Amino acid sequence: MNRISLEAARVIVRETLNHAEKAKMKPLSVAVVDAGGHLIAFERSDGAPAGRFDLARGKAYGSVMLGIGGTAQRDRAEAQAYFIAAANVAYGGKLVPVPGGFIVRNAEGDVVGGVGVSGDTSENDLAAGEAGIKAAGLVPEG
Repeated sequence: MNRISLEAARVIVRETLNHAEKAKMKPLSVAVVDAGGHLIAFERSDGAPAGRFDLARGKAYGSVMLGIGGTAQRDRAEAQAYFIAAANVAYGGKLVPVPGGFIVRNAEGDVVGGVGVSGDTSENDLAAGEAGIKAAGLVPEG
């Protein structure tokens, strides 16, 4: 598979939210984008603030556009704030360079899309997103 199918995106969303519910996390929002940063699927748990859409999508979009997950983006921002600021301008302010954004790879290592999870702590966002991506048979890189 060289792309995230709609069915795989639905699995990612469902299993990310299931993981969060079982772990008693705060309500999450989950966005799945293709390798071009275009939204495939989005869902938010009951009780998740509506504004989390932009955060989840920004985490996924930034991961795909920069080719690095949200944790690496945060680390890059700490080391080279000017780079992330310039990239955010170049991408129309759509980047959210914090943990919870994932590059998604297929078994061959090709980038097939991105996932963004927002709503709880960065560590919990990461754990939930990783569970969802793996449930779809794909490889998370956060």
